[in-house]
Amino acid sequence: MDAIMLHSIWTVVLLVVFVGIVIWAWSGKRKEAFRDAANLPLEDEEYVNSSKKSGDKLHG
Repeated sequence: MDAIMLHSIWTVVLLVVFVGIVIWAWSGKRKEAFRDAANLPLEDEEYVNSSKKSGDKLHG
């Protein structure tokens, strides 16, 4: 095998991996998990704000 054949095989392997990741990301099974991940920063901010409020009540 020469270098050109190896580069061609490597390109095809990477293309198949890329297509697999795209199919995995856009599958319906992952929709809920991605929605939860997208809302995580918003939920984290609410948690921080609520813990500050409850902490203020405890200390004064």
